[in-house]
Amino acid sequence: QVQLVESGGGLVQAGGSLRLSCASSGIIFRLYTLGWYRQAPGKQRELVATITSGGTTNYADSVKGRFTITRDNAKNTAILQMNSLKPEDTAVYYCNAFRVATVSDYWGQGTQVAVSS
Repeated sequence: QVQLVESGGGLVQAGGSLRLSCASSGIIFRLYTLGWYRQAPGKQRELVATITSGGTTNYADSVKGRFTITRDNAKNTAILQMNSLKPEDTAVYYCNAFRVATVSDYWGQGTQVAVSS
């Protein structure tokens, strides 16, 4: 059974930092592209950042220079370090694991991030 479990969300003031973690089980973690997505109330889910199995990263323009995605294949964990948070970063953040070769696509349950002004 595949599981992706996010943690680390919470309430923070603007300018603060949070570190989100995504712990996985049931997949060959190192073969997957890992991603963080977010969905604010009344809006569609959007890409925040991804990291491929080879370590290549990609970021939404809105978070470039503030957020950093990393992965630890030994611990089957993906991390999203979020600095200089803004109220517009408020959303539920979801972890995603995707593998093209097997068309496998898994999601976590989400973790709430709220940034106050």
